[in-house]
Amino acid sequence: MREHDSFGPATMRRGRRKFDDDDLTFLKRGGPLPQLQEDPDLPDTGDRWSTWDGALHGPEPRPDWVRTEYGAVDTELGMLKTGKEADVFLVRRAVPDTDKVSMLAAKRYRDGDHRLFHRDAGYLEGRRVRRSREMRAMTNRTSFGKEMIAGQWAVAEFGALSHLWQVGRESGLVRVPYPVQLIGTELMLEFIGDWETGEAAPRLAQVRADPDLLADLWRQMTDALSVLARAQVAHGDLSPYNILVHDGQLVLIDLPQIVDVIANPQGSDFIARDVRNVAAWFAQRGLAVDADELLERLLYEAGLR
Repeated sequence: MREHDSFGPATMRRGRRKFDDDDLTFLKRGGPLPQLQEDPDLPDTGDRWSTWDGALHGPEPRPDWVRTEYGAVDTELGMLKTGKEADVFLVRRAVPDTDKVSMLAAKRYRDGDHRLFHRDAGYLEGRRVRRSREMRAMTNRTSFGKEMIAGQWAVAEFGALSHLWQVGRESGLVRVPYPVQLIGTELMLEFIGDWETGEAAPRLAQVRADPDLLADLWRQMTDALSVLARAQVAHGDLSPYNILVHDGQLVLIDLPQIVDVIANPQGSDFIARDVRNVAAWFAQRGLAVDADELLERLLYEAGLR
């Protein structure tokens, strides 16, 4: 992942903000969510002091653009997208009167009363918590259990991104947004796109690629899937709508449902679905792909053959 340039607050244009997900709804809603209560000691600029202090932090070495200063200020720039499990906001984190700026996507998982849980059962197979009471609550979908599941989504995505970011840094074969921090069910990530305008990188589904670019993107896709398989995990919900194309490189996003394909009895099925979803998109655009051959190779690399 390339390093980002720094931009001052005056360079942001609020009129062009998009994001990436299977939900194409783009809403503009001002102000922070209820969990970001007003602090009596508010900064002179922005909406609140940085929440870096007290959060769980992303892996080291951190990119230079990550703002760790206690004097940094967060400014909410509006909602980027709304989805089934979470809403995502664009946040500018900056040290006032300096050029030290980062742009973050704040993914805020909804509480148990405002989420859809129709997909949870299959993804959560193979995940366990230590206390039988908590496991029963999750299985029975009680209010407490739903809160536990929401927390598991956030923790699972933060862990997956942390691991894959490190793997990608070492291998160059898989790319994900850098996970900046986690507090409760709010996950703050590197914003993938133009930091000056707030324009998100396009989803793969939006890309109109010539044959050479299409072939290169498929090579990147198979490399990334191979890395996941060797790590014995599957994305679990991979599609052209949760893959970004930034500076000619694929970036995988939305990994809360990442699946341990060894522990989960449906592990092979999740790998197969990921492969078929992306292979179909490339095939529809005229690229000759062999999804069956790729699937067999990935199952072998994952230790499932």
